[in-house]
Amino acid sequence: MAKWNKWIAGALGWAMGGPIGGILGFALGAISDEATQNYKPGTALPPNDFSAALLVLCAAVMKADNRLMKTELEYVKKFFTQQFGAAITQQRMLLLREILKQDIPVHEVCQQIKMNVDSSSRLQLLHLLFGIAAADGQVNKDEQSLLALIASLLGINERDYVSLQSMFVKDGDAAYKILEIEKSSGDDDVKKAYRRMAMKYHPDKVHHLGPEYQKDAQEKFKKINEAYEVIKKDRGMN
Repeated sequence: MAKWNKWIAGALGWAMGGPIGGILGFALGAISDEATQNYKPGTALPPNDFSAALLVLCAAVMKADNRLMKTELEYVKKFFTQQFGAAITQQRMLLLREILKQDIPVHEVCQQIKMNVDSSSRLQLLHLLFGIAAADGQVNKDEQSLLALIASLLGINERDYVSLQSMFVKDGDAAYKILEIEKSSGDDDVKKAYRRMAMKYHPDKVHHLGPEYQKDAQEKFKKINEAYEVIKKDRGMN
């Protein structure tokens, strides 16, 4: 158990003492002695890593529709495996299993994140949460309602929320919503919007989170470019 405590302390950093630290601490205490013996040395994360917040909100989103989908679990497992490798993922999934059994105080958790995480990283966090919600092929109403609440509590404005939502919930105006403009906008406004959004979502904005999150940041940036290309093709723009 001592090894797990050391790992948690290194992984949480600022989260210890707040609601996130409490949730993960409770989950850690619930893990059996046999599970703790499977700990692999060298799996600690940097103190400034915000994946503790991600793990807790992952659980909240997965519980939003009162059913636990295998596709969502597999999405989370695949994400952590790609970002951190098998050893860390094994520990994270053990913790997630216990977090899912708890009632998550979303308001308090989001308040803690807002106070300790910069705006670009909060946008990155919401993008990751939408990916989890969409893992089963759709983002249902319960999930959308929770994600909208999380966005509001994290201080993410409605336009940014709709932009991120439209990357996963498609309709005829999705490309315009991603660029945060109206379909009636002129070509010059489209170009300006693209440059603005490309700057906002450039992967360099979250480089401080570490290389583990760059792949998802690049995916988000790619969706901005794809939306711009869809509009250019539709309008015959150069």
